[in-house]
Amino acid sequence: MSSWHPEDEISISDSEDEDDGLKKAFHGRDAIVFVVDAFLYHEPDFLMAAFSLIREAFLSGLLVNDKDLMALILTNTKNCPEPNEANCLDAIVMPENCAVFLPPRQLNTAIVKHYLEFLETVSEDFEEVYGVCENDGANFSHILRLCLDLVDQCTYSVDNTTIVYLTDKDTPHPVNSEAYGHALQKASDLSGKEVEFQIIPMWDEFNYDVFYKEFICLVHNIELDSFEPMDPQRSREMLADRKFKQNFVRRSLGHFKLTLGPDLALSAQYFNFYQKAKGPRKVLIRRADNAVIQRKRLTKVFKKDPETEELTDGRLINITDAWYEINLGNTPIRLSYEQVNRVRNLHQPGMMLLGFQPRSCLDNFSYSKTCNFMYPDDSHIVGSKRLFRALWERCKARDKIAICLFMSKRKSMPRYVALVPESREDAESGSHYSLITNDGFKIVYIPCASYVRELDPSEWNSIENSASGEQVDICSKIVKKFRLGYDPTMFCDPELDQLQTKLLGLAFNVTNESTGSRYFPDAEMQDKRIESILPKFQELFGEDEEPAKKRSAAASKADGSNAAKIPKLSTDNLNNKDYVLDMANKKALDSCTKDQLLQILEQHYNRKVAKSTKKQDLLDIIYNN
Repeated sequence: MSSWHPEDEISISDSEDEDDGLKKAFHGRDAIVFVVDAFLYHEPDFLMAAFSLIREAFLSGLLVNDKDLMALILTNTKNCPEPNEANCLDAIVMPENCAVFLPPRQLNTAIVKHYLEFLETVSEDFEEVYGVCENDGANFSHILRLCLDLVDQCTYSVDNTTIVYLTDKDTPHPVNSEAYGHALQKASDLSGKEVEFQIIPMWDEFNYDVFYKEFICLVHNIELDSFEPMDPQRSREMLADRKFKQNFVRRSLGHFKLTLGPDLALSAQYFNFYQKAKGPRKVLIRRADNAVIQRKRLTKVFKKDPETEELTDGRLINITDAWYEINLGNTPIRLSYEQVNRVRNLHQPGMMLLGFQPRSCLDNFSYSKTCNFMYPDDSHIVGSKRLFRALWERCKARDKIAICLFMSKRKSMPRYVALVPESREDAESGSHYSLITNDGFKIVYIPCASYVRELDPSEWNSIENSASGEQVDICSKIVKKFRLGYDPTMFCDPELDQLQTKLLGLAFNVTNESTGSRYFPDAEMQDKRIESILPKFQELFGEDEEPAKKRSAAASKADGSNAAKIPKLSTDNLNNKDYVLDMANKKALDSCTKDQLLQILEQHYNRKVAKSTKKQDLLDIIYNN
C-alpha cells in the first residue's frame, strides 16, 4: 500500500494512452542493509545496543516476513575477515577498513543462528576479529557503493533498497575534506536509483546539521527547510519494532466508487484500521495422484410423497433454475432466483455521499463495528487523489465529517458510515507509532437504534441493589483511575507473542521468556493511582473476608476424617420397608451407597447379589422390581 500524503501532487498525462501511467510496476523483494560504525566500540554500550537492535530486526523478519533480504556490514574496522559465504565477494571490489558479515540474503534459521552465535562472543572478540581503525576511517561514499554492489549481486529481484547506518558520529568525514564532498555527490546517485537512507543515532544528543541533514535531503530530494530531524530514541524504537512496520503495510480489502454528486465521483480503497494478527498460510490439499481437490456446490431436488413422506426422483439442477417458496395462508408464492437477487441488490456496491455534520456530533467510541481506513486510488478514475485531497482538506479545515451510505460488496447490507479526516499531526506524539500514522479518512460505522442497546445507569441504583449511592460513587472513581490511554497498535496479541517465542525456542533450541506481559499496565503504578481512595473504600465496604481454604485429599486421609462415606439414609429408614419401597418407586435411591443398596436387595427383595456388581446395575435391579 503506497501511503497517501496531502502534499503529493498528482500529474495527469495529456497523452492519449492514459492507462500507461496507471499500470503497476513489478514489486520484488525489499533489501535492508545494516551498516554498523566500528567507532561505537569506544562506547561498548552503544555497540552492544546497535547489535541488539539488529538482532530484533532479524528475529522479527524471520517470524513476520522472511522474504525480505537483509545484510550486515561493519565499517571503520581494522581487519577484514571473510564472511560466512566467502564466494559472495568474488565480483565485488572491497573498500578499505570495512568488513561484510552477511551479504543480502533471505533470512532462514541458519543465518539467524549464525548471528546469534556471533553476539555471544562479540563483546570479547570484537577487538581481535575486527578491530577499530586508527586513521580517519573508511570512505563513506565507498561504503555506500559497496552496499549497492552487494544488492546488485544478490541474484534476487529487488524493488526497494534501504541503507540503515548506525553510528554516534555527527559526520563521517571532516567538513572541508575531499571525502566529505564525495559523500554528498554519492547522495545524488542514491536519489537517482531511488535508494532510501536512514540514520540511526546511538546517542540522544545527535546533531543532524553537521552533515546528515544535507545528505538526507539530497537522497530524498527534499528542501532543507522541510527537513524535520527524527528523535534518536524513536528512531531506535522503530528499527527494533520492524515487525509492526511490516504488519502495517497491508493489502487493500477492496475498491469502491465514492459518489459525491451528479456526474462526480472518485475511486478509493479501504483497509483495516487496526493491525491484525498474522495467521498461518493456507495449505493446498492434494490427492494421492497429486491432483488438486476442487469443491463444487451442487443443488439437488427431490419429490416428496404426500402419503409416505419419502423423497424420490432426485436430480441435479442449476442454482439459477432454483426458486424460493413461501406460504401466505393457503396460497403458495414462488419466487425465482433472479427476483430474490433483485431484492438483494437494492444498492450498487460503493459509497454515496449524503451530507456533512459537525465532528462534535460523532461519539468518541462506537461499538457497532471495527473501523476501516480509506485512501484514494487513481487506477479506476484518474484524478481521484486530487479530488480526495480537496475533500480531506475541506473537512479538516471546517471540522466536519461526511455522512455516507456504504455498501462494501455485492449482496451485503448497506451501512451508514461517517468519514472522519485523520492526519499525522492529530496523532499522539508520545510514541513512535504516531510517525507511522498516515493521512486519510477513517470509516466509522454508525450504529442504528434498532440493534444497539440503550443502558440507563440509574437503573443500577435500584432498591434491589445492596450498594448505596456513596458506594457506587467510590467504585466509579476507582474504575476511572484504572483507565489508560488505549491504542490498539501498541498492544500485541499475548497468545501470538507466546507462539512466536515457542517457535524461536524450537528453531534455535533455546528457552526464551515470553514478552507478552510488557504490553499490560504496570500493577504497581495502578496501585499508586488508587492509594488515596482505598481508605474510604475500606470504610464503606469493610475488610474482605478470605474464604476458608479447602483441605487437600492427602490431609483428609491422614487424619481419617474422610475414611468412609457417610450414608445418606439412616439405619431406621433402611429397616422401614414401606419407606424404602416408596423411595424406589420415586427412583430416589441414587444417593445411597453400594453397601446400602446390597442391604436393601437382601432385606426387602430377598435377593443376594455379588458385591462386585456395579452401583448402577444394583439401582436397575431395584427400580425394575
